[in-house]
Amino acid sequence: MQATDVYQGMLAETISLTGANGDWINAYFARPLGPGPFPGVVLVHHMPGWDDWYFEATRKFAAEGYAALAPNLYARTGHGMPDDVAAQVRAAGGVPDDQVIGDLAGALHFLRTFPVSNGKVGVFGTCSGGRHAYLAACRVPGFDAVVDLWGGGVVMSAAELTPTRPVAPIDYTAGLSCPLLGLFGAEDRSPTPAQVAQHEQALKQHGKTYEFHMYPDAGHGFFYHNRPNYRQAQAVDGWQKVFAFLEAHLRS
Repeated sequence: MQATDVYQGMLAETISLTGANGDWINAYFARPLGPGPFPGVVLVHHMPGWDDWYFEATRKFAAEGYAALAPNLYARTGHGMPDDVAAQVRAAGGVPDDQVIGDLAGALHFLRTFPVSNGKVGVFGTCSGGRHAYLAACRVPGFDAVVDLWGGGVVMSAAELTPTRPVAPIDYTAGLSCPLLGLFGAEDRSPTPAQVAQHEQALKQHGKTYEFHMYPDAGHGFFYHNRPNYRQAQAVDGWQKVFAFLEAHLRS
């Protein structure tokens, strides 16, 4: 919360950046105005697509003093309404994990080299974006913190592996190189509480720094205020935990 005499300003716009294989993809970039330096956050959108909730979340991070960048992971599929593009991606089996990793590495590079960066960058994602955020934190060197909100598909059976998702992210846990915050709903079915417990066991086994919070009376997507699964009390508490975690790891 800012004092009433503190200058506030923000710039938010669509930009282009270099993603996997040198491809140009579009991204939504919001940052505070002023000299900085500012920590960075890469926002990894969910399967509903590169949509209004993620644009709003990007501005929310900027309002909290972060240079926030949300790349469009579905840019190669084409453009249109987010639900329609996401449906095409879903029908194709999702975007390849390796391609996502390349796009998020490009977003990390963009923020690290931004002139008013403080040199620290976190990665945040919900739903499939939470899975991708965790995967990036395990496979891309350089992230300083990761926030996984109900990322389904971190724990996968052999039968669930596909050509686009050939390795379960939990199998990359040894490579996790930064602290992790995970927020989950006890009524979720992807991930289930049992899968969250399995993920936690892997983190303990590899000696990783993490904190997990399981919210009762909440299911999948309880931050989404524009959907029936929104849970106000849990979402307010969850956002407080997100910003406290990032404050500790990206500003110190």
